[in-house]
Amino acid sequence: MMVVDTNIFLETMLNQNRADECETLLKKIAIGELSVVVSRFSIHAIEAIIGKGELIGTFLRDVNSSIGLRLYDTNTQDEIAVTLFQEASKLDFDDALQYFVAKKLGAESIISFDRDFDNLDIKRLEPNQVI
Repeated sequence: MMVVDTNIFLETMLNQNRADECETLLKKIAIGELSVVVSRFSIHAIEAIIGKGELIGTFLRDVNSSIGLRLYDTNTQDEIAVTLFQEASKLDFDDALQYFVAKKLGAESIISFDRDFDNLDIKRLEPNQVI
């Protein structure tokens, strides 16, 4: 199992440089070729960034229909643990939360463009390494 970071979705939605490989990855997840987890925190972050109701609705319908995508909800105790790890690791909160979810679920890797994950004990993969 792998955890997908927020930036993978945003790369596609904002049509950034590596959108094509992210789109390929997300299609494989949608049809169940890959099984991944995304935190509910990431979903909310994406909603806040894209802002427009119509785009948010489309995004949520895509998430809801993706066969290989599982959502993980953190609770308050999880988030307290994240803050403790955040202080020790010097990661920002969202990166620390992604790492926490990956560790808690026993994920083998985090799919992300964020190099802040490179110095941790869970492997960071970019989409082109997975597809």
